[in-house]
Formats: sequence, C-alpha cells, structure tokens
Amino acid sequence: MSQYPALRLRRSRASAWSRRLHAETVLTPADLIWPVFVTDGEDEEPIAALPGVSRWGLKGIVDRAREARDLGIPCLALFPNTPHALRTEDGREALNPDNLMCRAIRAIKDAVPEVGVLTDVALDPYTSHGHDGIVDAAGYVLNDETSAVLTEQALVQAQAGADIVAPSDMMDGRVGQIRSALEANGHVNVQIMAYAAKYASAFYGPFRDAVGSRGLLKGDKKTYQMDPANAEEALREVALDLAEGADSVMVKPGLPYLDIVTRVKSAFEVPVFAYQVSGEYAMIEAAAAVGAGDREALVLETLMAFKRAGCSGVLTYHAPLAARLLGA
Repeated sequence: MSQYPALRLRRSRASAWSRRLHAETVLTPADLIWPVFVTDGEDEEPIAALPGVSRWGLKGIVDRAREARDLGIPCLALFPNTPHALRTEDGREALNPDNLMCRAIRAIKDAVPEVGVLTDVALDPYTSHGHDGIVDAAGYVLNDETSAVLTEQALVQAQAGADIVAPSDMMDGRVGQIRSALEANGHVNVQIMAYAAKYASAFYGPFRDAVGSRGLLKGDKKTYQMDPANAEEALREVALDLAEGADSVMVKPGLPYLDIVTRVKSAFEVPVFAYQVSGEYAMIEAAAAVGAGDREALVLETLMAFKRAGCSGVLTYHAPLAARLLGA
C-alpha cells in the first residue's frame, strides 16, 4: 500500500463536492419512520417529557400524515394514549375494532393512503398494570395467553388498514402465530416488523408519559425484555423471529445498541430497523436547550450513525426535522 505523501487521505476531504462524492453512507427522508402519539380528542397535547412532541387527535394525526407525505417520510408509527377508564387487567380494549388505534389507522388510510402505517402490537397501552401482556396472580407476564391476545390485536389492526404490524412485547412465538393468522384471514401483504431485540432499558421513560402509562407499571419488564448485558441472545431472538415469518426486525433502543444492529445485519442480511427512543430524543433536546450541542448537527450525525451501522431505516421523533434538513 502506498504511503504518505503519495497517499493523502485528506485530498478527498478538501472540498464539499468531493466529500459528497466519497460519502460511503447516504441518509434520506425515505430512511425515516415517524412515531406519533394518538389521543382521544381534537386538541393538541404537548408532552412535557418530550419537548416538541405532542399527542394528536384524529384530525391532527391526518395532518401529520400529510406532512410526512410532503416531506418524503414514507411511514408513520402509531402509539395510542388510551383513556384510563378503558384500561383493564386483560387489556381488552386492544381488541376493539373501533378503538383509538383503529380509528387513527382508518383516518390516515382514507385521507393519505400513500403513507404507510405501522402499528404497535402490545398490551401496555391498554392494561391497567402497564405490562405488555396478561399477568398472573404473582405479576408474571404469561407468554402463551398473551400471544393469543396479541394475535387477535394484530388482526384487528390489519383489518383497519395497517400496512405493518410491529409486535413489541417480546413474547416467545408470537410472530409465527401472527403470521399464520394474517395469512389465514387474507392479509398476505401486511408486513411484520418484529421488535426482535428489545432491551429492558432505562431510556424509555418519556415514552411512558406519552402513552399515559407512567406510574401504572407494577414491577419491571426484565422477565420478557432483554438484558442489556447480552448480545448473543439478540442473535437468537432475531433468528427465531425470522424463522417465524418476520419481514424485518428491530433493535431497540438505538444508539446504545449500534453494536447489536451491526451484528444482526452482518449475520442475517435482512432489513434491520432501530428505534431512536424517547430518552435518546430527550437527551438531544436537553443538550441543545442548554447550548451543549447544535440540535440540527446532533440529529443528522446520530441518524447517519444508524445508517452506517447497518439500518435500513430509523424510527425517530426527529423525523420531520431531519427530513427538512435533508431536503434543504
């Protein structure tokens, strides 16, 4: 290999056009999925723990879908803030074909059908105890009983018009059951994006405020979400979900787990997504608010890191800001 001065790596960095020409990773608005929160009502509800993020009623959700379309963002991810009066031990509101999630799906697909809709398949927005599934008397989340309910929930969402159902609960075997049910009911083109490596993380706090489950959780989620210490286990989880029929897989959270993204992409060569979760968003916003970093630069650099690590796309609350910056 030639050595300095015959080889000067700085030559290709000397001008902006050359840096663009030699860029190994490209980030575009089409790489973004925008998570949005749905509320029962028409008023915008700012979320204090997520500055700049709000809950939206159905009209506001449709407006967000139009905004996504105009910005080149291909997909919205919906998360409902279910009224507390409708939250029960068994999360039965998740199976209501006219629940908040289903009404939001239909509103978007009626008004802006060209924008994809990804839906969360889990029971924590619907349970009075804040867990992602059915619990026994000791508070343990029951795997098979939960999977049966999740399968019905996914069908309800698919019937409402969801394009991608995303089981985020981490129950064993639920992807295969959902895939079989979708096929049996004619939803052959509804995709499954499996939260395959979802960790029991400290970065989820603001999200729980956003969906109204803060303070409801009894215990923790460590018996079903992954231990942050484990990486090999993530590969086993991904392998199982792919074998059961997942079309794509997700790693969650994002930046603290880029090593997992890279290992999954290298091992399986399938579409891998990451979720830049609420705590990650909040840290960027807090840094920008006190002048510790430039918001726009931080947003684009972190999203580029996801792509460089191997992501096909990223779920991020900064999606509209990033799309505007990338389209400028």
